[in-house]
Amino acid sequence: MTLPSHAQYVVIGGGIIGCSTAYHLARGHKADVVLLEQNKLTSGSTWHAAGLVGQLRSSASITQVLKYSVDLYKRLDEETGLATGWKMTGCLRLATNEDRWTEFKRLATTAQSFGMEMHLVSPDEVKKMWPLMDVSDLVGASWLPTDGQASPSDIAQSLAKGARMHGAKIVEGCRVEGFDIKDGRVTAIRTSQGVIACETVINCGGQWARQIGALAGVSVPLQPVKHQYIITEKVEGLSPDAATLRDPDRRTYFKEEVGGLVFGGYEPNPIPWTTGDVPGDFEFQLFEDDWDHFEQHMGEALARVPALAKTGIKKMINGPESFTPDGNFILGQAPELKNFYVGAGFNAFGIASGGGAGWVLAEWAAKGEAPMDLWVVDIRRFSDLHKDRAWTCERTLEAYGKHYTVAFPHEEYQSGRPRIVSPLYERLKGLNACFGSKLGWERPNWFAPAGVEPKDVYSMGRQNWFASVGEEHRAVRERAGLFDQSSFAKYELKGRDAAEAISFIAANRVARGPGKLTYTQMLNSRGGIECDLTVAQLAEDHFYIVTGTGFRTHDFAWIREHIRPGLDAALTDVTEQWGTLSLMGPASRAILAAVTDGDVGNAAFPFGAVREITIAGSRVRALRVTYVGELGWELHVPISATGAVFDALMAAGAAHGIAPAGYRAIESLRLEKGYRAWGADITPNDSPFHAGLGWAVKLKSNEDFIGRAATEAIASRPLVKMLAGFTTEREDVVLAGRETILRDGQFAGYLTSGGYGYTIGRPIGYGYVRNPAGVDERNLTDASYELVVANDVVKAHIHLRPLHDSAGLRIKS
Repeated sequence: MTLPSHAQYVVIGGGIIGCSTAYHLARGHKADVVLLEQNKLTSGSTWHAAGLVGQLRSSASITQVLKYSVDLYKRLDEETGLATGWKMTGCLRLATNEDRWTEFKRLATTAQSFGMEMHLVSPDEVKKMWPLMDVSDLVGASWLPTDGQASPSDIAQSLAKGARMHGAKIVEGCRVEGFDIKDGRVTAIRTSQGVIACETVINCGGQWARQIGALAGVSVPLQPVKHQYIITEKVEGLSPDAATLRDPDRRTYFKEEVGGLVFGGYEPNPIPWTTGDVPGDFEFQLFEDDWDHFEQHMGEALARVPALAKTGIKKMINGPESFTPDGNFILGQAPELKNFYVGAGFNAFGIASGGGAGWVLAEWAAKGEAPMDLWVVDIRRFSDLHKDRAWTCERTLEAYGKHYTVAFPHEEYQSGRPRIVSPLYERLKGLNACFGSKLGWERPNWFAPAGVEPKDVYSMGRQNWFASVGEEHRAVRERAGLFDQSSFAKYELKGRDAAEAISFIAANRVARGPGKLTYTQMLNSRGGIECDLTVAQLAEDHFYIVTGTGFRTHDFAWIREHIRPGLDAALTDVTEQWGTLSLMGPASRAILAAVTDGDVGNAAFPFGAVREITIAGSRVRALRVTYVGELGWELHVPISATGAVFDALMAAGAAHGIAPAGYRAIESLRLEKGYRAWGADITPNDSPFHAGLGWAVKLKSNEDFIGRAATEAIASRPLVKMLAGFTTEREDVVLAGRETILRDGQFAGYLTSGGYGYTIGRPIGYGYVRNPAGVDERNLTDASYELVVANDVVKAHIHLRPLHDSAGLRIKS
């Protein structure tokens, strides 16, 4: 087909993701779509993908995306006349140790929470389902009957035909060579066949997505990795309906294919292809067989399926797959350009994701915002750090190696560290800090006692830091704690119209005059929470905005893109200019007063205020705010002065029993107080009214703001869900989130976060209690509750007020 001169949407890449996106744009949005493929459809990695289709993930939204894929593959052949090869075989996942079995019990609970069918079965039952398997080392297995397998090329070709049927144009042999960009938008694409003007670009270029993005100044952090599997001759006794099999403790997977088996795995020592550009002519190509590297999988496969020892091998497939630094794929609007979207980096489950990923990507591009909470795959979870190809490669190889390892709670990546450190890094190491990493920043998670190595020891139960975090927690509740939160993302909004600009974006009243600090959400058009942050007004035309470390790229882009055209308001990222020390606890005022001549009394410095004070000779932005439920201040210090201020506070606090504290103590403290965590308790799926944050929405004012109409509608009718706190009667339960909530014995929702409250001495969880007929405080409390924790039913109590208060504590003025 000849290249058209113009299109509403141009999709780049003819693999399963590109074909799915074009199909959904054309079918669902009646859009003018052109798909460009540099070679032939499916010629990148789609054609050699193994084709396993699993659905359950730890995110409800991503599980929904994968379930959509299965539903699409079931019906697509009826629409297009081209078979997809879909076969619902079900999937067995094997457990050979107690940690894995606990993980599966937790996954079974997650499946129940997400409305998926999953069963835990015994070794004897596994043997009956898969007679050729050696089950002598099994503890048990999980069984997901609706999982299956499909033919990747057939699905892609069926989607391509469906796209054409609905008016999409597909141009093969058309390589993207550059972009014309004006005012932060792509206006045209330069290709080997000419120029095509467009309104929106969607980069589904697979392993080429990184270099396609680079042509437009867009960072797409992925790494091609060599992935091998074997196709065998016919295996005697193998059923054609044999379940797909994942054997994570042996790092291998199996699926039936034409009477034989396809098997491969995820090794701890993966081989990257290149950190440079992928050749454009790598079409329907593979690498040379690497039997030495594959030998580790061969041995494990033979041990699991002994019949393979007498089975011939047809061929080995050794091809590149695109992986990402955190094992999640990449979707969404690029932060660098207003009309450039990405769907790439599918970590070898692009076939399972393809149908649903194309659906949500089409919705996202058509409407300008994600159709649901897709934060775990949002391209805006990355930062400038990920532009470093060497670092991205190193971290991605670690993520690949963890593909089948036990997913322990709180587990940290180790590669590429330390990368970004605050000025306090060496001081905190000297205080026996155990660090974690967030968006490249080293942050103290907890502090080990003297003589104890500051190192996490992972387990599925309580971990080795439990008691130490309890001591930090108590210090903050009873005395004072000092946290290094320098990794906070920080922006300044300045200009004549800054107040007007931020007032339209924020759901709360943030332009309340200099010296005022406001906690606010920023909402999408559905009234869902896109950002959760604090805004300090420093002057009539100057605002200082603070948000979480991991949300730096996302929140900056959201604010910048929603400043209305024509306003004099400029947003600047100043994260590295300011260190942040959070001084919290009942003794914090006395400690702060000892190091500054500023008046920090409640009358002069009330809650929700920002003042400039001097500490250790430096001017400090002091924000009276708390995320732990105690009197306290965030002290934003010029970065070079952070060490001197820290030393002054620790010296003055010695008489008051001050203690350094880490992020795990923050989590415990905030759970007791009932503070919400964005990305867990509050997401783009949740309104402030559902989350108990309606008090922070300015509906009583006449001010317009993004999401106002949707929020008014939500507030005017019965709520279908409400966030509540839960404690368990059993003190030894470990809550991690996704546990099922039972109300009077019936499913009512699931936990969004969980942990332990050391002051109240109980596990704590938060989650939405749901009822389509409506929920309110009265009918929520007029019921009995249980939580399903790793498949065990545990008695629980609901709380609609902060547990901090029920423990007899109050925020001191």
